[in-house]
Amino acid sequence: MKETLFLLADLWMIFSGYFYGWTFIRRYGNYLLGLETMVVATSGSNFLVWSLLGADPGSVLYDVAYFFDAFSRSVGITVILIMGLMMVTHRYRPSRGVDIAVFGAAVVAGLFLRPFHGADLHTDRAAFYVAVFYVVVNLLTAVFLGYFVKRLWQAGARWPAVATALVTAAGTTIAITYDFFPLPFDDANRAIFYTAALATWGTQIFVYFRAYRVLHDRNVAPDAKPARATGALA
Repeated sequence: MKETLFLLADLWMIFSGYFYGWTFIRRYGNYLLGLETMVVATSGSNFLVWSLLGADPGSVLYDVAYFFDAFSRSVGITVILIMGLMMVTHRYRPSRGVDIAVFGAAVVAGLFLRPFHGADLHTDRAAFYVAVFYVVVNLLTAVFLGYFVKRLWQAGARWPAVATALVTAAGTTIAITYDFFPLPFDDANRAIFYTAALATWGTQIFVYFRAYRVLHDRNVAPDAKPARATGALA
């Protein structure tokens, strides 16, 4: 049962990342959110293949998995997410050069931070500070997402606002639990934690896309009635 739930959670995240990532690009021209959600989906695909092949820590797929992990936890689902959402909160339009630069920074961060994954936080001070860094940037991102929720609420999109608040809280819980509070009832491969994490990340993509759509539509038609936005999660 655990393996089935893990598989379903990973497939959900993969689907959400590729489907909504492509939609962000095709429909809204938002390469920041589109490419980052596709990175998340690619990470999930790599993680799935690695797991199905026996989860060998000596496999190159293991290194790739934690490169993607560091990529998104440091810059992807933090700085890039904020910049992408600012396209509907602040009408921000990054240049192609900015897009390339921020993804380049994420690649550098992924390569630099990946080796710290899995180290003993009690004995490796550098790994401890990296884990703290991941939590801090996640909390700072959650502050911006709180503002994003406020904008949704003011637009009359009450259900999208509530859903965004809930998935953000869930994502922050995963971020804090990730390195510092392993579940005592989990197995050696942390199957329960990763199932919850994958399901949460996939749902975040799903909810953030629909919340983004609400504010985008409000910007395009600012005179539209707020009630129109309340069905954005349908």
